[in-house]
Amino acid sequence: MTDFSPVPSYYAASANPAPQRPFLKERIEADVCIVGAGYTGLSTALFLAEAGFKVVVLEAATVGWGASGRNGGQIVNSYSRDLDVIEKQTSADNARLLGEMAFEGGRIIRQRVKEYDIACDLKDGGVFAALAPGQMEHLESQKQLWERYGHPGLEMLDKDAIHGMVDSKRYIGGMLDPTGGHIHPLNLALGEAAALESLGGTIYEYSAVTAIHHGARPEVVTDDGSVLARFVMIAGNAYLGTLIPELAAKSMPCGTQVIATEPLSEEQAAKLLPQDYCVEDCNFLLDYYRLSGDRRLIYGGGVIYGARDPANIINMIQPNLLKTFPQLAEVKIDYAWTGNFLLTLSRLPQMGRLEDNVYYSQGCSGHGVTFTHVAGKALAMAIQGQAERFDAFASLRHYPFPGGRLFRVPLTAMGAWYYNMRDKLGV
Repeated sequence: MTDFSPVPSYYAASANPAPQRPFLKERIEADVCIVGAGYTGLSTALFLAEAGFKVVVLEAATVGWGASGRNGGQIVNSYSRDLDVIEKQTSADNARLLGEMAFEGGRIIRQRVKEYDIACDLKDGGVFAALAPGQMEHLESQKQLWERYGHPGLEMLDKDAIHGMVDSKRYIGGMLDPTGGHIHPLNLALGEAAALESLGGTIYEYSAVTAIHHGARPEVVTDDGSVLARFVMIAGNAYLGTLIPELAAKSMPCGTQVIATEPLSEEQAAKLLPQDYCVEDCNFLLDYYRLSGDRRLIYGGGVIYGARDPANIINMIQPNLLKTFPQLAEVKIDYAWTGNFLLTLSRLPQMGRLEDNVYYSQGCSGHGVTFTHVAGKALAMAIQGQAERFDAFASLRHYPFPGGRLFRVPLTAMGAWYYNMRDKLGV
């Protein structure tokens, strides 16, 4: 049973004011019922509301309670597996469409922030940091690949250049993507929820879905009410549980951990990350970090396969923070939290239909901030009868984990151990 208690994160502690939303306690009707008030659900709902649809969102906890309100807050382009992998899995036309959408998520976020005046500490610029020559070669290839798909402006960084952006001796180089960036993720979700409600959309919190009855007008059922709709969209991701067994079989919840320091002085922050870019390294089990709006260092990493909560998050993450920034040895850690993302075997997102009028999107595999906003647009367009974007995502194969639910955790952990060893050896 999922515990929907408040999350003890920095984001929750610094969240913008939000209304107390009702729980569903009657039978109502809507054009579209969406399960989940994270980025995928909110993005889809907002696009549909802008098109004039009556939208109801059902959330088991509160807006942004899951991964959307707990992540590292980084705007990173493309997908968890890049476009060269996608090219091998689908047609040239689908690859072209997926390539166009790979760089659209950040633009959608920025447009939402501007149009709806969302206060979420939006900053531009993201750095990929290399720790070994092989990782620099990978970044060179990635730059060429992204440029081939029409994404210019990338800048390769030598050792001196990256040290001018990150006050750490760990890196031998990197790549700057000026269209990357970072946000306060929970405040983005809360702002998108308010935007939806301003257009007449309705969000019910603490209204967990217990069943979905299919048909010409599917019915989405909670403990105390139900929604009869023309279309249903399932966006529960890592917190969907076993509501849809066929989706659970093709994915695995994984935990990632984040810590936030006490506020740094202006001098400390300016020296640590002079341009205020966000950073992620190029390891398979990567570290990621950035400065918050009040100059805390937010540092995350690590993966717990199967999504159990670790006993001591600080002990897991702080050693990596100090390896990157030993100068912060005396800085206090104010917050530590964990959250789940949904992993697929291919590391590519899964989008499809359970019935002609029941859609789903899941499995961002660690690239959720941008992908969810792209997915929202594709899903909303499909519901409006324009399915080209949706069909491109749906063309990607959905693989079950070998050995089923019993063996997916140990087998995936063994694979991660192998790649982690390659990172440590610089292979």
